[in-house]
Amino acid sequence: MITTRTQKITILDDITFAIPARSIFTINGPSGSGKSTLLNMLTGIDRPSSGRIIFAGEELRVRSENQLARWRGQHVGIVFQFFQLIPTLTALENVLLALELGKSKLPRRSWRLRSLQCLDLVEMEQYAQRLPSELSGGQQQRVAIARALANDPPVIIADEPTGNLDSQMAHAVFDILTRLTQYDKTIIYVTHDLDLASRATAGLLLRDGRIVQQLHTHLTSGEQR
Repeated sequence: MITTRTQKITILDDITFAIPARSIFTINGPSGSGKSTLLNMLTGIDRPSSGRIIFAGEELRVRSENQLARWRGQHVGIVFQFFQLIPTLTALENVLLALELGKSKLPRRSWRLRSLQCLDLVEMEQYAQRLPSELSGGQQQRVAIARALANDPPVIIADEPTGNLDSQMAHAVFDILTRLTQYDKTIIYVTHDLDLASRATAGLLLRDGRIVQQLHTHLTSGEQR
């Protein structure tokens, strides 16, 4: 709920769901359905006016803003629709920067190797020295995924990551994200594309701030975030 000077506006209402660990979980819905607000809740950027968000058995709402910022740096990697790579840095340097900003616990001498490993996971190691302007849109998004992996977070949130790509490249990027579940990653994937959503392990469909359908959900005991 958001409070303005004249009224209270409910953005999300009666939202209850669980995300299977090591799954690819899609959040689908039209513009204005509450997807962005839900993402902000899941990452601790916004706080719910009521209810709880539980991550690995811990409630996010009780953490301070500083604690939430540290938590995000360690537990969540974010992939954006428009890549948001630094244009003056190479692909490798963009991933290295994520380690710097995330205050990586890895020894600094191992940062380059870690960055190259992340680029290799998304099939971009051979382009490590290229600037974003020298890469296609799909290649830039792969670098953005590598950047999100840099600090080895258990959860990757992909916010419309294929919305700026053609269909063929969108499916290629989705395939890469799907493969990351083999490395114990949980992928939360926001999309308008019903075809991509249908390929997920589980998911939900939002409309007007409410869940109107839960898709493919199959949880086993203890397997949720």
